[in-house]
Amino acid sequence: MSNQTGQITLVFEHDDWLLCFKPHGMNFHTEEGELGFVECARQLFGIELWPVHRLDKATSGLILLAKNKVSCSDLSAMFFAHQVEKYYLAVCENTIKKKQGKVSGDMAKSRRGSFKLLKTQGNPAITQFMSKSLMPGFRLCLLKPKTGKTHQLRVMMKSLGASIVGDKRYSGLDSDRLYLHAYAMKFSYQSIAYEFKTLPIEGHKFSSNEFKEAVEGWSEPWGLNWP
Repeated sequence: MSNQTGQITLVFEHDDWLLCFKPHGMNFHTEEGELGFVECARQLFGIELWPVHRLDKATSGLILLAKNKVSCSDLSAMFFAHQVEKYYLAVCENTIKKKQGKVSGDMAKSRRGSFKLLKTQGNPAITQFMSKSLMPGFRLCLLKPKTGKTHQLRVMMKSLGASIVGDKRYSGLDSDRLYLHAYAMKFSYQSIAYEFKTLPIEGHKFSSNEFKEAVEGWSEPWGLNWP
């Protein structure tokens, strides 16, 4: 089901959950009469589904939906306990303050629904990252959030002086989409290990040969030497 944006596709089906690809530009929940991702998925697959985690409207990529309340509770607990490894791809300007490292800090509400990163460490948002040259003026970043705060990755990139391309809310360059994609996921469920990844399919920079070459070395992000 497309909902005037892109196509929801099934990546993997388990007896207890589905792993799906969410296109960018699709609301997560139904808003103002426009069907959201969860409801579109329910209609597409013809079953009741429960959201376990979420992605911003402008972000594409992997997302889990539970098939029953028990698995929803179990999977949600795994996310809360940071037992699910998540990896994102982002394109930013080549103005990033450092090429790899870790960003940690509390997040506070700012103006008009935005957030800002603080220097305090009471309940910090934590993200590891690495980057490489993509094309003149731009870098490709691989982001590994250790926490799951609202707008965490977008705020982190702005704090590094290189907002994500297409992120108007956080001063990113104007573009055809927000260049943030939920790329890969790794977790164990009922003692079985799962590893998934899916490349973005929308956006000029994500479709370029430069992107395809740059992302090759990150085909198994869980095996990289993270800073």
